Amino acid sequence: MYKVRRWVVRHARLFEWVYRSFEPLLVKLHPLWRRIGYERAEAPVKAIEKGVKGLLFDCQMCGQCALSTTGMSCPMNCPKNLRNGPCGGVRADGHCEVKPEMRCVWVEAWEGSRRMKYGDRIQVVQQPVDFRLKDSSSWLRVVRKLADQPRECADSGAVK
Repeated sequence: MYKVRRWVVRHARLFEWVYRSFEPLLVKLHPLWRRIGYERAEAPVKAIEKGVKGLLFDCQMCGQCALSTTGMSCPMNCPKNLRNGPCGGVRADGHCEVKPEMRCVWVEAWEGSRRMKYGDRIQVVQQPVDFRLKDSSSWLRVVRKLADQPRECADSGAVK
């Protein structure tokens, strides 16, 4: 997993594009998720999400995915679960103080973010991890949030 995770970060721009293409498709399925019931859709969607994101990002299924703002490097792979940057113990070679064989997740996040079109989002402060959401689908959570937001009309700027 570690080698795949590092490869994905080196190709963060590609995965940013994939995510930005995939997210609208999930949002368009909102009526289906609502009809089925988000609670009933949770298990199968979570299984797919866990398989895909587990393979590519070594996803820990925190339920609050920040990959698109952290250079496609999952901050939950930090042994200290830091969500907003590295601790003070990053070694001079960029490796983790807790797991010296592993590069610091945040060193990788910074490098990945520099490759992304919207890489400056790494500077946005993330909310603390809500451990109650662990092992839940962040995809469905994003769909619900985006589908429930009012949309602006392109012509007038009015909210629909």
